[in-house]
Amino acid sequence: MKNHILIVGAGLCGTLLAIRMAQRGYRVSLHEKRPDMRSTDIAAGRSINLALSNRGLKALRLAGLEKDIIKECIPMNGRMLHFETGELRLSKYSGREGEYINSVSRGGLNISLINKAEAMDNINIVFNSNCLSVDLEKASAVFQDADTKKKTEVNADIVIGTDGAGSAVRRSLMARTTQLLFNYSQDFLRHGYKELSIPPTEDGRYRIEKNALHIWPRGTYMIIALPNLDGSFTVTMFNPYDGENGFNALDTKPKVQAFFEEKFADILPHAPTLLEDYFANPTGNLGTIKCYPWQAFGKTLIMGDAAHAIVPFYGQGMNASFEDIVVFDEVLDQHEGNWEKVFTTFQDIRAKDTNAIADLAVDNFYEMRDGVTNPDFIKKRSLEMQLEQNFPEYYSKYSLVTFNENLSYSQAKEKGRKQDEFLLDFCANNPIENIDLKEVFQMIKKELS
Repeated sequence: MKNHILIVGAGLCGTLLAIRMAQRGYRVSLHEKRPDMRSTDIAAGRSINLALSNRGLKALRLAGLEKDIIKECIPMNGRMLHFETGELRLSKYSGREGEYINSVSRGGLNISLINKAEAMDNINIVFNSNCLSVDLEKASAVFQDADTKKKTEVNADIVIGTDGAGSAVRRSLMARTTQLLFNYSQDFLRHGYKELSIPPTEDGRYRIEKNALHIWPRGTYMIIALPNLDGSFTVTMFNPYDGENGFNALDTKPKVQAFFEEKFADILPHAPTLLEDYFANPTGNLGTIKCYPWQAFGKTLIMGDAAHAIVPFYGQGMNASFEDIVVFDEVLDQHEGNWEKVFTTFQDIRAKDTNAIADLAVDNFYEMRDGVTNPDFIKKRSLEMQLEQNFPEYYSKYSLVTFNENLSYSQAKEKGRKQDEFLLDFCANNPIENIDLKEVFQMIKKELS
């Protein structure tokens, strides 16, 4: 048996990492501060459904889990836009055949991964185990049992923190800011989110199109809905906190009812429990975390949301965390046995890419909220679809990020932004009917050269 690895956090990233490290022959201790989610409902009201795409699937494939997990997913072929007029418009994600994203339940996916990890002899999972501190140089951590309050020190060869945006492992790195030259930033949107729901019909059917990510874009306000296997949709409402119709002002049932009748009247027939959901579920914050370095002394490392939490508007939070595992595995192939080299190489590869997807995710918030109804944006998407249909080597910015898993996020950001800038300008100044697509494609290639 190889080294003993202590992983703090049994969310999606931590559990998949534990599985992969166990497959490589390591002994893994996996500690999670929450109860076992298989026997306790701990995510109510905060379970924004996840969009599993190529980068995440690549990580699941690495661990031999892709075929099992894909059975729990619903394909979404594009964005179904719901306009205030009642008009519906499907904007496909790609002009190429077979490119779509997958709606998957966060809790369902996490449970599947926990079941797989628990079945492995060299993984020990401990729930209700809250990490209080990490000794960065000794690779040990102190945990407190949530029930008995007993404190236990766990010693290992290395510690990896995958304990989310509020990471205790990252706090231990931050406590050594001067020595590690640790940089940290946290930026919140002035918007929050609240989970609602669309239940299935009485006979179990979907009330709205099953194979789409639904968006109700309303400028300052936005609602999205993703399908579940039981015929329901997980609905997420994004509002500013302040203002006449901000979350802080929508504090009574009549106010909420009036707001939906004005802005989202077409969703009301599909959401019979809307008012109950609104007041039962908490309002969550939306923020971006960036930091560096991710490691200390070749003994302690952070990855996933602990290192790079992002807002959910590109559907890449989980995918980026899963891609961490792919990159980490590749670095291990090169430098296994030298943890300091593994950690420093890994962080230097990933930090620029996770910063890039964090920026793109914020960009996409404004695109989904405002841009999808802009005439020039609609023309651009139509032109991009034609380009992808006729030139398979062309990828829109969205496709570069979502479907081209062998291109880094930073490369996708740079190339995609240049393409967007050119195409938006082109569409603002030219008709796209009967256009010479080959000529446009050559113009884009020249712009990028």
